[in-house]
Amino acid sequence: MPDPNAVRSMFARIAGRYDVANRLLSGGVDIWWRKKLVRAVHDAHPDAILDLATGSGDVAFALADGLPPTVRITGMDFCQPMLDEAVKKRTGSPRWALIEFKQGDGMALPLPDRGFDAVTISFGLRNMADRHKSLAEMRRVLRPGGRLFVLEFSQPFLWFRPFYYFYLKFILPTVAGVVTGDKSAYEYLCGSIEQFPGREAMSGEILRAGFKSVRATPLTCGIVALHEARV
Repeated sequence: MPDPNAVRSMFARIAGRYDVANRLLSGGVDIWWRKKLVRAVHDAHPDAILDLATGSGDVAFALADGLPPTVRITGMDFCQPMLDEAVKKRTGSPRWALIEFKQGDGMALPLPDRGFDAVTISFGLRNMADRHKSLAEMRRVLRPGGRLFVLEFSQPFLWFRPFYYFYLKFILPTVAGVVTGDKSAYEYLCGSIEQFPGREAMSGEILRAGFKSVRATPLTCGIVALHEARV
């Protein structure tokens, strides 16, 4: 499992160029992934949402744009420089200004029990030092009947894997190194993607953390999956 201090340091180093790198390396498909997440959250009709591992806030802002203005959104991350980027961007919209950003550890959330109707986490679960502990914390802060939404890299369809892993190993780190000046950070991220469980295995981990009714939807040839679960 990842070392929390190393992960925090890595994200702190690339925080200023993180958004640019994401758009470039995904070819803009990350925007579509977020739209799929927001649509699913919208259909759950939550009143209060925790966006965990919020990073520079892109998912929190997308939720704010796609949900009624009465919905309370809290973005939480353990890397302060990433949160600083989110706070800078928050001035871009009056609705965004209502989002509350807080620093917090995903394995020991500084939040009371049963405070949220939905928890979202996008591309952050694979960076948790203990996924089971983190998932259990997400369950703890959800109200009865609450929903968990995990948008994360997954294992692609078999026919696509050779092309995808070639891109991960040889193209993505090089391009990211030019954009961010930190090739090693993306070598770690690529390795974490390759080792992350597939849809069935990840669904099993979510169930073992006490959730039920897990549904996994593959996106973009399976390289990403949206997992939805209930408390």
